[in-house]
Amino acid sequence: MTDETMQGKNPDVPGVGLAQHYDVVIVGAGLVGSAMACALAADKKGESLRIAVVEAGGEPRTYQGVEFDPRVVALTHASQELLDSVGAWPLIQQHRACPYTDMEVWDAEGTGNIHFDCREVQQPCLGHIVENSVITKALLQRLEAYPQITLLRPARVKHILRPEAAGQIQILLEDSDQLPTNKLTASLLLAADGANSKVRELANMATREWSYGHDAIVTTVRTEEPHQFTAWQRFLPSGPLAFLPLQTETATCLDTHYSSIVWSVKSELGSDLMALSDDDFMRELGRAFEHRLGRVTEVAKRFTFPLRQRHAVDYIQDNIALLGDAAHTVHPLAGQGVNLGFLDVCAMRDEILRACQRELPLHDTSILKRYQRARKSHNLGMMGVMEGFKRLFGADHLQVRWLRNEGMRQLNSLPMLKNAVVKQAMGL
Repeated sequence: MTDETMQGKNPDVPGVGLAQHYDVVIVGAGLVGSAMACALAADKKGESLRIAVVEAGGEPRTYQGVEFDPRVVALTHASQELLDSVGAWPLIQQHRACPYTDMEVWDAEGTGNIHFDCREVQQPCLGHIVENSVITKALLQRLEAYPQITLLRPARVKHILRPEAAGQIQILLEDSDQLPTNKLTASLLLAADGANSKVRELANMATREWSYGHDAIVTTVRTEEPHQFTAWQRFLPSGPLAFLPLQTETATCLDTHYSSIVWSVKSELGSDLMALSDDDFMRELGRAFEHRLGRVTEVAKRFTFPLRQRHAVDYIQDNIALLGDAAHTVHPLAGQGVNLGFLDVCAMRDEILRACQRELPLHDTSILKRYQRARKSHNLGMMGVMEGFKRLFGADHLQVRWLRNEGMRQLNSLPMLKNAVVKQAMGL
């Protein structure tokens, strides 16, 4: 990183050893944090904002060829529009993004199924499956193009101090020879530092959370048959299994035999599956998926993590707001986590830019309260839906199984209602 990037490009920023002041400090340069910085800088009303992005980690890894990032996102149209508005979407497409035109959802304990088709809602696709690292690298490339953004990396937040001057908050960073100073001040501090947010912890912002009792196994697999640009999800008694389509260019053609899997299982079963050899795991996975795409022929390294639902009691505090997983985490069965975070970005961007237009201080209580009102009820609603789905498809009672299968059949037979559901999920 150049000295110019580390020091920022603002002539009035104080030098080494003094507190550098920014209008907005964003902690976390992942998907949500980088998108937040770019969304502010990309709008004319935000051109005068001085923005710092503080990131503890290093550069995201690059995956190429038939090696894929095990973490993927099912981007909605609304998320794609945000990424396009900051110039990141063309960069993502240049690397790789796999559109999916159909979605198949079925119940392992019956005959109920739902088929979603993009043509039924007059769209070219239902969304795109994109690797996390591809999105992050595209956003960071765009972030570096905005002169009003300073990226501080690697840098870890150590303390948050309440303002000595009205309307300012101090952020102390751990000492580093690579940084021009270990003290920042800001009018507004945005925490986009993930589910285990350090900012949320330091600010003593309470959460309500509980374990689902499930682990998620994620990896990339190759199947005997191509994925048909379809997102597949089977609800098993032990938890949902998703196959999400990926694509990559080979020397001769576009290879569509790869899928990213997210297999949510009860924790004890997750340990057993992780202990299997690759061959045994592929056999178990094929059986669980009913061999819809033939045999599973290859599997990459497997990763597992426990699933927890977490929601901040309040998203805001004086001079502070939480975004993305720092504010809320949901079950991955519908792939909505990052999309909810991008909606947080859009809501916060609108509030900050409105403040700039009206010449209001960015820490103004009305701004933060409007952001919380805009996002908290929507996120709680989505979390409730995900919890309902988990409980519904996890129930083993005969009558419940019959009702959910009949409900799926009925929904699949009602095009207007089904299309309304899929449009809502797509962010249209």
